[in-house]
Amino acid sequence: MVINASGGRASREGEGLRAQLLEAFAGHGVMVDPAMVEGADIPAALGAASSADVVAVGGGDGTQGSAAALLSKAGKTMAVLPLGTLNHLALDLGIPDDLGEAAAIAVDGSERQIDLAEAGDQIFVNNASVGIYTRLVRARDAQPLPKWLATFPAAWTVLRALKVRRLEIELNGSRRTIETPLLFIGNNPYNLTGRRLGKRDALDTGMLGLNAVRHKNLAALLGFALRALVGRADPARDFVDIEDCSEFVLHGSGPIDVAHDGEVSRMQLPLRFRSLPGALRVKVPA
Repeated sequence: MVINASGGRASREGEGLRAQLLEAFAGHGVMVDPAMVEGADIPAALGAASSADVVAVGGGDGTQGSAAALLSKAGKTMAVLPLGTLNHLALDLGIPDDLGEAAAIAVDGSERQIDLAEAGDQIFVNNASVGIYTRLVRARDAQPLPKWLATFPAAWTVLRALKVRRLEIELNGSRRTIETPLLFIGNNPYNLTGRRLGKRDALDTGMLGLNAVRHKNLAALLGFALRALVGRADPARDFVDIEDCSEFVLHGSGPIDVAHDGEVSRMQLPLRFRSLPGALRVKVPA
C-alpha cells in the first residue's frame, strides 16, 4: 500500500489516516503497512512493493495516474483508495469514499482490465486537455487555498484573459484546423449532458473522446459553463464536431502546456495522443 501523504485526505489527517487504514483492512483479514510518502517518492515506494500482486494506491487522480503508469508496466493490479479531492477514477470504477468499503474491494473485489491513455510519453487515467484549463490549474495551484476553494478565483482570473488557440489536428489520415479555448481528450468518451455529465459509461472501449469547445466571447462561454453545470450542454451548439478515435496528432512547433489528471506538463509539438487498450488491471466491486 502506497499513500500520497502530501495531498488530499492524507495531508489533512496524517497519522490518523494510517490508523483508519489499518482498521479498515484488518476488518477484512488483511494486515497492511502503509507507505505514506511525499509525491516525489511514490515511484520508489511502488518499486519497493514490486513483490506484491496487488498494490493499493491512495491519493487523488494525479497520484492514481502516476501509479497506473508504473504498475501497468510491472504487470501489477492496482487497487484505488480514493483519498484525493475529486477522485474521478474511483467514481467511474464504482469505488466509494468510505475506507471500509474501498478496503473490501481491494481485498475481495474482481479484477478488470481498463484502458490507459498517453500524451507523448505521459500516461493519464482520466483526461488531458490543451487550452484554458491548463492556465486554470496553474492559477489554482498558485493560490494558498485548498484546491476546491482556489478554483473559483483561478477561474475568474483565467476567464478575464480568455484566449483562443488555433490547433491543427491530424486524425484518421487527414488534417484540420480548429479554433477553441479548450481541447479536451478523454481516456474513453465522457458524457456531455444529463445526469451522467462528466462521467464515462465505459473504461475499456480503446477510444479517446475528443471535445473542443466552440470559439465564444466571454459572455457566451460563461453561458456554456452554466448550462454544462446543470447538465444542459448542447453538443451541436457548444462543441466543434470531432469524431472519437484511438489516436491523433496535435501538430505545430515548440512547447505547449498539457493538463493531465489535474497536473500540468510542458510538452513538445508535434504531440501524439493515443489509447492504450486494456493496459491496466484494477480492482472493482465484485
